[in-house]
Amino acid sequence: MMTFYMTPGSCSTGIHILLEELEQVFSATVLNLPAGDGQKPEYLAINPKGTIPTLVLDDGTALTDFVAIAWWLAQRWPKKALLPSDPTAQAVALDRLNYLVGTLHGHGFTRIFTPNRYLLHADDRDAIERQGRTLVQKGFHQVAQWLEASPGALLYEHLSIVDAALFYNEFWANRLGMTLPSACQIHYQAMTQRPTVQQVLMEEGYRQF
Repeated sequence: MMTFYMTPGSCSTGIHILLEELEQVFSATVLNLPAGDGQKPEYLAINPKGTIPTLVLDDGTALTDFVAIAWWLAQRWPKKALLPSDPTAQAVALDRLNYLVGTLHGHGFTRIFTPNRYLLHADDRDAIERQGRTLVQKGFHQVAQWLEASPGALLYEHLSIVDAALFYNEFWANRLGMTLPSACQIHYQAMTQRPTVQQVLMEEGYRQF
């Protein structure tokens, strides 16, 4: 059985959704990162980065990166069409996935949630948070262009690993009271109407989304 290390309401929510969409049986271990769970020796022995998500496969292999986990799930269960089958379209999807995880999340939301990581002076906090919001808004406008060119509310004909990554970013924006571009809002609403997404959010402790 796979073991999934997660933190409710974090980027791991995207992987949680994919696991449920794939109807996989797995054990889940919840980590309280603010309390230091990610830095405990027993977890660092599994994921030396101390980050989430982590997915430990049946053979003991530990995948410790959102993109790597999502790609592995798509390749492991290709009939679920979590990635386009065409190699060029698949490369574009991975490009988008890296943008959502590495830029929108990694540069934008981290400045909002963890401004201390970027502080040079104590009075820089507000400026860093504003910078983060600017990056997030710019990122969502880029995503809106992808969605406007898509065949429906989602980015592809079927739910994709890119949709899962976009959703957790939209979820954060919604919780922060940020206004999403209309195409992103439509995507967010379409995702929250999926039974698996509703199940995951309820399991992670969210009743309103």
